[in-house]
Amino acid sequence: MKYALLLAAVICGPAVADRQSFPPVDQADRDPSLVTFREALLAQVSARDIDAVVSAACPDIYLSHGGDGGPEELRSNLTLDPKALSEEQRENADALRAQYWSDLETTLSQPGYFDEEGEFWMPHQWQITLPASLDPELAFFVKGSDVSLRQRPDRNSSIISLISHEIAIIRDYQDGAEYQRVLLTDGTQGYMHADFLWPMTGHRAAFVKSDAGDWELCTFVSGD
Repeated sequence: MKYALLLAAVICGPAVADRQSFPPVDQADRDPSLVTFREALLAQVSARDIDAVVSAACPDIYLSHGGDGGPEELRSNLTLDPKALSEEQRENADALRAQYWSDLETTLSQPGYFDEEGEFWMPHQWQITLPASLDPELAFFVKGSDVSLRQRPDRNSSIISLISHEIAIIRDYQDGAEYQRVLLTDGTQGYMHADFLWPMTGHRAAFVKSDAGDWELCTFVSGD
């Protein structure tokens, strides 16, 4: 089931929308075979077992909005040959490879939900439907309980409010900044630590049960 976010004119001016909280609920335990599959796959990802992870993928696993997908593209992403990168990026190959593994492990560890077709999606906030008027690149999910919203970008700054599992809007994301200036759906503004902000266009993953009854990793993608 998708949850619609009720949002007023929060981009153009003061908002009048109620704030909504979307506490995480992991539905994986509805199917014990899914729990077993996810635990095994996470162990393989943690061990950086390339062959095992690739073998858990669908024949047509979806990995990007522009690529061909499939297990061999997944293998390429997991191994990331520096020669596949531009000369300017080759020296960053190790860091990019490590980040891909980390993103995969983090995403598969998130609470998830079953959609109407029986696919299991992670993270759980992917079921939130953003309003068409909101640029999804500006939307972030507060992935914690009682996260401090501060008056200034400083851990010693006074706390405006404690925020739990809400959508926050960041008009001007600052790469590498410890704190980001956020706008809540009721118009409240302040600064929040970046560690608690998950982009709504960030990585998500899906498990799908094959015709043979086996779970497979069929989506791992980011972007709108």
